[in-house]
Amino acid sequence: MTVSQSQRGKSYGGVIDQLVAGEWIDPTTKAPVKLPIENIVIEASLDGHEADLIAHLHRGKSLLIVCDEITRDVLGERLYRALKPLGKVEEFIWKKPRCSDEGVAELMEATRGHEALIAVGSGTVSDSVKYATFQDGREYSVFPTSPMNAYTTPTASVSSSGMKKSITCHSARGVFFDLEILAGCPTRLIRAAFADVVCRTTAQVDWLMSHLLFDTVYTPTPYTLLAYDEEGLLDHAGELTSGSLDSLAMLTRISTIMGLGTIFTGTTHSGSMAEHMISHCIDMFAGAAHPGTSHGEQVGVTTLTLSALQNQLLGAEAPPQIRPTEIPVGRLTERYGPEFATMMAEQAGKKAIDGAMADRLNKKLSDNWAGFVAPLREAMLPFSRLQEPMAAAGCQQNAADLGLDPAFYQQIVSDGRFTRDRFTALDLADDSGLLTSFVSTHC
Repeated sequence: MTVSQSQRGKSYGGVIDQLVAGEWIDPTTKAPVKLPIENIVIEASLDGHEADLIAHLHRGKSLLIVCDEITRDVLGERLYRALKPLGKVEEFIWKKPRCSDEGVAELMEATRGHEALIAVGSGTVSDSVKYATFQDGREYSVFPTSPMNAYTTPTASVSSSGMKKSITCHSARGVFFDLEILAGCPTRLIRAAFADVVCRTTAQVDWLMSHLLFDTVYTPTPYTLLAYDEEGLLDHAGELTSGSLDSLAMLTRISTIMGLGTIFTGTTHSGSMAEHMISHCIDMFAGAAHPGTSHGEQVGVTTLTLSALQNQLLGAEAPPQIRPTEIPVGRLTERYGPEFATMMAEQAGKKAIDGAMADRLNKKLSDNWAGFVAPLREAMLPFSRLQEPMAAAGCQQNAADLGLDPAFYQQIVSDGRFTRDRFTALDLADDSGLLTSFVSTHC
């Protein structure tokens, strides 16, 4: 992508510029939303502006630029040259980045003595810097090298004792997107970023359904913000890898807001429900058979699976008949071992439905099924509205596209509900005796 002179210096932040300025009014609360991130910039090119952006946020601090060998070539070396005039600037090229307990400990040791870290992509580097600086009380900012949503969230995805955990940390002081850099990232990463954000609809339906059934907390703010660009992004998904600055900017804005969802809601529920639970299962249990697919690629496929399930459940003329939850400890132990089975049983137990609750829920649904599904159908997109743009963008569509054994995928769709205590369409389907048939025909 070639950036024209007229495009340079122009903001592509849209509603995000209003959020940063504190000028966006939440229609639900009637109050302006305040972000902990001091500055988020989305421009066609930031070349020549890097020093001004960083000096404003980290004035007088000793800086260390953290990148891996790839992101150094993409942006890190340029950033180092740009920031060098600020003084007290060094760089650390992390040769084997990994966002794990061990990797973050290594990063903390390697970066001691520097007051602020500047992460240069990728998600692994960004999350590692985020978690490391949170633990030792330092500041950080980030220059992303792909349009994914991890950069603006205050959580880090950390591997700990074989489990992937979402750990609440802190937010960056500044997040600076250079669209010219993002356009040059591998096509696979752009597709994965798009696949990762289409889960808005499945996550919202799951979270809203839990709220309607159990009166759990629900906050619509992120969905109000995502609505500014979602239709346009879906309509122009086929242009994402063709050099369209406007399409890439839309994806970047949506990814940014998806990441901010945790800030707006105090939870990751707004963008991470059953579709993410299944994706985490792939990472946890595929072992040597893991095809090396990324988080975003997997979430795209699992989102399509959940969309099909939600449309089947909520598009029905009559409600499903809920039964008490059965936790198959023996099956889980056989498949995943006693340690994981115990963890899964504990998570499932927190949301398990007993006989009395099943009776109450069945009465509630039978008395007003139309009223119950109306707001869910409004939030839910038709399956084709997701599948067609994903196909246009060149994203994977199913387990085989990911390189997964379809039998393994059927297994983890069946068992994914047991990995977290969040009530989702997987729980409703399984507790109604409908999940097994769905899995056999749709996975």
